[in-house]
Amino acid sequence: MTRRVTLSFSGGKDSCLALYYLQQKGIKVVCLLTTVWQESMETVAHNEELDRIEVQAQRLNIPVHFIETDFSTYQSDFVNALKEIKEKFSVDGIAFGDIYLQGHRDWGEQVATLAGLEPLYPLWRPQENVVDLLREFVSLGFKAKVIKVDPLKLPESWCGRLIDASFIADILEKDVCPMGESGEYHTYVDDGPIYGDSPQFSI
Repeated sequence: MTRRVTLSFSGGKDSCLALYYLQQKGIKVVCLLTTVWQESMETVAHNEELDRIEVQAQRLNIPVHFIETDFSTYQSDFVNALKEIKEKFSVDGIAFGDIYLQGHRDWGEQVATLAGLEPLYPLWRPQENVVDLLREFVSLGFKAKVIKVDPLKLPESWCGRLIDASFIADILEKDVCPMGESGEYHTYVDDGPIYGDSPQFSI
């Protein structure tokens, strides 16, 4: 059984909730893995500044490994980094925060296989059940704020909104995934049950 894993980590609600689920199952996350665009040196997932990810990693007491990459070498860079992490941290799996998009899971399973690791998807569930994850995220005491939206799907004025009961009510009125699984919105998690101290960054 997989007991030591690295976690694909964006700093947002999905990867943080995935970390919580793994911890509850007694699976030790020994390293966070975050992809970064070589040109901008911002995270691939959210165009986030690296120091904000580093603060999260410090508060989680889990080291973060940044993978510098671009479109042309993304998969090979990811696999090579996984092999390094496997050797350095003696991990036997990699966890992802994907929820229901099969194409994302297929890719994750492929890179895991190439690196000789077991893929884990702690949040995986049917699409119609994803709002339950969002409600659980809030009820657990996680604190997150919207840092980016797809303006074709959500109002840009939603940037800066807290993920709370009001947010859930409003997003259920929109024709989008409540968890933003298709990139409708992205978040930064500043507090919650995975953290052990007070926030160092104000969101």
